[in-house]
Amino acid sequence: MSKFAAIFPGQGAQLVGMGKDVAERFSVAAETFREADDILGFKLSTLCFEGPEDRLSATDIQQPAIFTTSVALFRAALDAELFTNADFVAMGGLSLGEYTALHLAGSVEFADALRLVQIRGRLMQSAAEASAGGMVSLVGADEEKALALCERVRERGVVQPANFNCPGQIVISGDKAACELAAEVAGEEGLRAVMLPVAGAFHSAHMQPAAEGLRPALEETPFMVPTTRVVTNVDAQYHDQPRAIRELLYQQVVSPVRWQACVERLIADGCTEFWEIGPNRHLSGMMRKIDRKMKTTNVSTVAAFEKTG
Repeated sequence: MSKFAAIFPGQGAQLVGMGKDVAERFSVAAETFREADDILGFKLSTLCFEGPEDRLSATDIQQPAIFTTSVALFRAALDAELFTNADFVAMGGLSLGEYTALHLAGSVEFADALRLVQIRGRLMQSAAEASAGGMVSLVGADEEKALALCERVRERGVVQPANFNCPGQIVISGDKAACELAAEVAGEEGLRAVMLPVAGAFHSAHMQPAAEGLRPALEETPFMVPTTRVVTNVDAQYHDQPRAIRELLYQQVVSPVRWQACVERLIADGCTEFWEIGPNRHLSGMMRKIDRKMKTTNVSTVAAFEKTG
């Protein structure tokens, strides 16, 4: 018997039109977007459905937008009977997606989680604007090679691993000058480097002001023990008590996202099938590199619903 895990995307998964066709087909999805509009006090739904792309891609907008779209898609999939809540033995999400997982696992209410990700997005945007930071994707890297490259460019500034996405793909983050040098010399280390078009150095020490700003909001937010296991980005363990959840979400802002380890933990603990629920297909692509044999079903559009159904 299959044991399902639900996984949810993070920043960078946004695209204009996300959730629109599903909201037009399923009233529960449309209601989710209306609920988000009311909570936030502006038309998040319009930005998701119509853009403009540059506004949707801003950190302070894309975080609540991706969260809301992912929840709307999950609720619509339940309505379409693609699965039931009881089918899932575990959940996880990449960075922002961890909040989606915690909400859908029963740990935090929708309105509280949405307000948190809105605050998180604003704080991370402000931290990015306050410092000259960047991020570089390293193709062909393992942790040892990534750390060696970070050390090699230290004369230009501090840079550190930020995302351990999948075999051969690690993202480093930090001072912009160091990132630029890393991108220049990566080829000498046998790596292919791509500077990422991001607002700042996410999941690095540059985000410490954002982490500190988020802590009071985390403390004020009611959390409960998840009813479905949720794997954590920081250490690939499972969330437990509310106090620990708040601390791990605080740490997550400045810590590397260990996504590969999260997926490997879920597989080791018996998950046999993954459902990627949210805009785009980024996590499905990573899954093919982590474990090609693992079945992963994408739920992002009406076409995907019909293919699955």
